[in-house]
Amino acid sequence: MLSILGYIGISLGIILLLISAIGLLRMPDTITRMHAATKASTLGSILIIIGAAFLAPHLWFKLLLLGLFILLTNPLSASILARSSYLRHGFLNKSGIDDLKDAE
Repeated sequence: MLSILGYIGISLGIILLLISAIGLLRMPDTITRMHAATKASTLGSILIIIGAAFLAPHLWFKLLLLGLFILLTNPLSASILARSSYLRHGFLNKSGIDDLKDAE
């Protein structure tokens, strides 16, 4: 039963990583690309880690640490990349909303 749950988790994680890759190709601007890459890839990675924990229960602590590291670093790194890209190239999204214009 645990192996079935593990394979389901890994399969769902792979699907979310595929959706993230498609989002990187299909989104129109930098900000939405980073959103697609960060959200879906973080959740996909966590699902793969959960699936791996079901398949190899003796590694649960290492996998927990890996999952926490991903949860802490993925959104932070995407935010830093988006801000540095904005500061280098200026207005980047096509929606017309520029929240950082007054923050400089």
